[in-house]
Amino acid sequence: MIANTPNPTRLALLLALLLLPLGLLAQTQLQRDRSAYRDRYKDMAIDQMKRHGVPASITLAQGMLESGNGKSRLATQGNNHFGIKCHKTWQGKRMYHDDDARGECFRVYNSAQHSFDDHSLFLRGTRRYATLFNLAPTDYKGWAHGLKKAGYATDPKYAQRLIDIIEEQGLFAYDSGVEIEVVSPTVDTGQLVVPEKGFVIELAGNHRVYIRNRVRYVIVQPHDTYADLSRQMEMMQWEIQSYNELPSRSLPPAGSVIYIQPKRRKAEIQHQVHVAEAGETMYSIAQKYAVKTKSLYRRNRMKEGEQPEPGQLIYLRGKVPVKG
Repeated sequence: MIANTPNPTRLALLLALLLLPLGLLAQTQLQRDRSAYRDRYKDMAIDQMKRHGVPASITLAQGMLESGNGKSRLATQGNNHFGIKCHKTWQGKRMYHDDDARGECFRVYNSAQHSFDDHSLFLRGTRRYATLFNLAPTDYKGWAHGLKKAGYATDPKYAQRLIDIIEEQGLFAYDSGVEIEVVSPTVDTGQLVVPEKGFVIELAGNHRVYIRNRVRYVIVQPHDTYADLSRQMEMMQWEIQSYNELPSRSLPPAGSVIYIQPKRRKAEIQHQVHVAEAGETMYSIAQKYAVKTKSLYRRNRMKEGEQPEPGQLIYLRGKVPVKG
């Protein structure tokens, strides 16, 4: 008597039927996790859109995708919702995680709010993402494809994955009817720099910490000393002097900017040139835009110590054209 041989097609069908409920359950849970993330962070994303011009739908979709809906190790242990790596200029806390390579360095934030702030500033302050801000804030598909093209992620399906999340969760609704008011983080009033509301990212002692050109800074207060700042910022005095190119043992006067991270070699994308005014120096211009003074001299083909004339164009990005 010949034993019955199981039909492979029937077995495959039976297995598929058994696995189907598990797949539906997983998909349902994924949608619940995304909805919970949306409800928790939608106001934060809309606020970023108002202040920096990044569509709320894009911010939320990237947050969901990059952080596993807030459940990834980077998000739970480092408050990093967007998978932003350390890069050379990052001076904050860090953690290491396997990504494209083993043990890559990722930024650590004090809160999710700081992560959302840094994500917007990261996009706004990087040349390769500059063209995205020419798109309509409701063009989430253009933003998604633009992020992939600019190299935000290596996943070839990254743009479509963002679009699918946006459409599944109806995130595009948050991009409509929102007045975008992208402003500079500071307003200059004579020698005193008055920070705009909404750009305080954290408190250190009795100092508010602000961001300019993705560099953190504080405002010198009356009676401040290097010892006070060093203690409150958890920095060495020589670091404060080095980051601000200050040889003196005395702090600048109250109201001055003091950077607590290294300045950058060029200004933000929206600041291409500066028109020098009477009394300005290369150092004061460098401090205004969080740019290293030596870099400013090189960009403008000037000798160190040379000062600009009133009305002179000072290049903050690129180099002054060579006269023919």
